[in-house]
Amino acid sequence: MATLLILDSSALPQGSASRDVTATFRKAWEEQHPEGTVVHRDLAANPLPHIGAAGVTALFTDPAERTEEQRAAFALREELAAELEAADAVLIGAPMYNFTIPSSLKAWLDHVIIMGRTGGENSSVAGKPVTVVASRGGSYAPGTPREGFEFAATYLEKVLGGLLGLEVDVITPELTLARSVPAMADLIDMADASRAAAHEEAAAKAKALAARLAA
Repeated sequence: MATLLILDSSALPQGSASRDVTATFRKAWEEQHPEGTVVHRDLAANPLPHIGAAGVTALFTDPAERTEEQRAAFALREELAAELEAADAVLIGAPMYNFTIPSSLKAWLDHVIIMGRTGGENSSVAGKPVTVVASRGGSYAPGTPREGFEFAATYLEKVLGGLLGLEVDVITPELTLARSVPAMADLIDMADASRAAAHEEAAAKAKALAARLAA
């Protein structure tokens, strides 16, 4: 029985493109693999604290000598790392905010990346499939004026694939602001097509992944 870990980080509880696509993925996953388990963390509704000195130093302090603050910080990192290790697949909703990922998602990464355990050459999570829904209000595709400003999907590919050794796949619904920004009105058809394609891709990937893990 496979476990899917879902992380949503959009600040918008309603009308979020990334949340809509992760919901499509989840629905297709559950239809294909109804006996599977889904663990959902809403990093916006229930944000993690940003990592502090206690969370960093606890890793290099003898357990018997840790302060109460270090023990609490270490327990959180242990919980998040174990949750990732227990998952068979991961789904991340990552809208672009100011050219990069939401700080709530960055906080999760800072806690869960533990060099010598989840991070590094012998990562305990290496090879796990992770699907990233990297939505963005405009277009940052090759050849566009803002091609060089894309630090969301590219960052996650490097961190998730490079540090954690995960098998990263990215779905990119773009131009999501076309219906709300008058200056983008002529891009509405392209935006709708991008969103529709993202939903189709999410459903297809979820079904294929569920079948692969259930086999």
